[in-house]
Amino acid sequence: MVDNQKKEIIAQVALFKGKKIRKTIHNNEWWFVISDIIVVLTDTVQPDGYIKDMRRRDEELAKGWGQIATPLVILTAGGPQRINCANTEGIFRIIQSIPSSKAEPFKRWLAKVGYERIQEIEDPELATKRTRMLYKLKGYPDDWIEKRMRGIVIREELTDEWQQRGARKERDYEILTAEISKATFGVTPSQYKRLKGLKRENLRDHMDDFELIFNMLGERSTTEIHRTENSKGLPKLRADAQAGGEIAGGARQKLEKRLGHSIVTKKNFLAPKIKTKKLTVK
Repeated sequence: MVDNQKKEIIAQVALFKGKKIRKTIHNNEWWFVISDIIVVLTDTVQPDGYIKDMRRRDEELAKGWGQIATPLVILTAGGPQRINCANTEGIFRIIQSIPSSKAEPFKRWLAKVGYERIQEIEDPELATKRTRMLYKLKGYPDDWIEKRMRGIVIREELTDEWQQRGARKERDYEILTAEISKATFGVTPSQYKRLKGLKRENLRDHMDDFELIFNMLGERSTTEIHRTENSKGLPKLRADAQAGGEIAGGARQKLEKRLGHSIVTKKNFLAPKIKTKKLTVK
């Protein structure tokens, strides 16, 4: 994302001592949500207020805030939103203004996360290996992981084509993705998530083999149509997306007719973990 902001995100949350810190790739480095950092270091329930007070206390920080804080697109419960983020260097500067016993261990954690990204830039296979490991730890079998990883590559190739051919805004990618999904499965991604009972979860992580395969067919077909017809501009890209999805949708319908049941299902590939309350004996 800068161009990763348009691409599918697998790991968007990092953990520090069990607390979530949202992050995204910008200019080939990790950028972290500033308010999340403030919550982790101060335990405040009003990070925005803390930031205002911090900037009042530290005049030098206030002067350079525009160079530290950059609004970037972050996925939230309410959808993609622009939230102030800072890179590793900027976060180090912010930490200087926060009296916290967690500062030193957090600096070490931050340096490690930043170093891992440098490693991934130098050796992209490391990022792939880490993604595979995440899925394995979640309980996915190897054959599903292979399809999922292939689907990620196909998705990235498609969004690269969209960027080069005139799709610029996050909303453009949502529109084009919805066209493929509607033609492939008969529902938009948001409708599909509701069908599966998902909220913030990644839809593709809850697809079974056939759902992943037809999703890949729709996106790969769309990419090839773009390239073959040298498509330009959102209206043409949208027509191509519908055509690519219809190719996958036609194949899905033929299979469904032969099998006698729908491929589009409310079932999730992995059953959600059941939360149990700990019982205490009095």
